[in-house]
Amino acid sequence: MAAQEPEARPLTLRDQRKAERRHQLLTAAASLFAERGFASVRLEDLGAAVGISGPAVYRHFPNKEAVLVELLVGISQFLLDGGKKVVTQHTASDVALDQLIEFHLDFAFDSPAYIRIQDRDLETLPDTARRKVRRMQREYVELWVTTLCATDASLGENDARTTAHAVFGLINSTPYSAGKTPSRSTRSILRTMTIGALGLPA
Repeated sequence: MAAQEPEARPLTLRDQRKAERRHQLLTAAASLFAERGFASVRLEDLGAAVGISGPAVYRHFPNKEAVLVELLVGISQFLLDGGKKVVTQHTASDVALDQLIEFHLDFAFDSPAYIRIQDRDLETLPDTARRKVRRMQREYVELWVTTLCATDASLGENDARTTAHAVFGLINSTPYSAGKTPSRSTRSILRTMTIGALGLPA
């Protein structure tokens, strides 16, 4: 008889509050790191942003570097998991490609701070974390490569990879090209440009 899995301990109110505070710290860190750069933000700044002291931050993270690791590893995992979900749910390659475009547009418009942080501070990560981020990024690219090749049989893998990176460059320019308050038409413009760059019918 197989051993039963132990039941998960229900979260106490203290656990819930700690998880909420941790989430608040990560949200504040994303904003501050994007605005000032990792090196210019102190733990005291993170604490002040959520109404606690600098030393109190240590109850949630051992150091500032650990916050950066969680942000960049976390968003890389989010992209990879989301991309896998798209290609699993849509067996028609053209539909999967369309939904990959929508998914990446959602990311760029919902999480512009993460794009800024990665552009500026990825190399600040410890080696192990940086390699993990790079590996997940490569896996995410390959989801696009496979889908692009399935959509256009004449496209080789190397060219598909170049195309995928070009699409990311276009969409990930949003935090810089659109500014802090994109107009209502910005997403539509970027989608049209992406579809045009891929040579897809509008």
